Amino acid sequence: MTNVRLGVMYDRDWDPAGLAGFARQAEETGLDDLWVVEDLGWNGGVSAAAIALGATTRLRVGIGIAPAPLRSPALLAMELATLERAFPGRLVAGIGHGASNWMAQVGVAPRSPLAMLEETITAVRALLRGEKVELDGREVRLDGVRLVHPPHKVPPIVAGVVQPRSLELAGRVADGTLLAEGHGPDDVRTARELARKGGAGDGFGVVAYAAGAVDDDPGRAAGALREFLAGQGSWLGKTADELFSVSGTAAQAAARVDELVAAGAETVVLRVFGPEPLRQMAALLAARAKAAPTG
Repeated sequence: MTNVRLGVMYDRDWDPAGLAGFARQAEETGLDDLWVVEDLGWNGGVSAAAIALGATTRLRVGIGIAPAPLRSPALLAMELATLERAFPGRLVAGIGHGASNWMAQVGVAPRSPLAMLEETITAVRALLRGEKVELDGREVRLDGVRLVHPPHKVPPIVAGVVQPRSLELAGRVADGTLLAEGHGPDDVRTARELARKGGAGDGFGVVAYAAGAVDDDPGRAAGALREFLAGQGSWLGKTADELFSVSGTAAQAAARVDELVAAGAETVVLRVFGPEPLRQMAALLAARAKAAPTG
């Protein structure tokens, strides 16, 4: 068995009113991470992260992802600094391009998505380091901005991206990358290769989202994922059969997690489908513990 941070997503379709209780239960289950979602019309990622952090004492909370065009880098840095100072060492911030059609809906579609993402991440990280930031970029302009209360330690910033040029950019400006559901071991290896091409060092990390369903009946688990994988495949330009998922019995799901980790993912976050998601995660944890070498 390989080591990994194992986490669960609080699905965007779930009522935010249940987030605090879910976060406490996830921590009690023994999970390492809880990741919240920011999608247009659904939930706010920073506010959701604050709820989850405030409800727990150990759990690491990830934001996946804050769309760069929608978030002023100054405001985003202020929000992240507040969370990191209040809950040190328990935050990971994902920043991405945002869905282009959604960004157009709210009038923030950038002329250059790549420049917007690079300048936003660069500015946010500099502000979190306590630096005075002067930036006159293609998309971002800051005139002598500095945080009064920067965090004592900068939280990891990961780029939630898909395309090769963006994955290379992640290696240049971020601490890691976040891969969307459906990406498998080959995609993890490719993401790491492109990040290295962009200049990433040994500390660069990969967080892999995965659609998951754990059931004693593998067919029932596969059925729980069928509709989502069809839609995700359309978005990624692949067939549902080409997408990677973590499903089947607990032992089968544990083996799938280890495939991602062997390819270079340090964190695997399941978007769980089917009933009782935390019961499914507990079964997965038990299967991984059972497979661990003894002695």
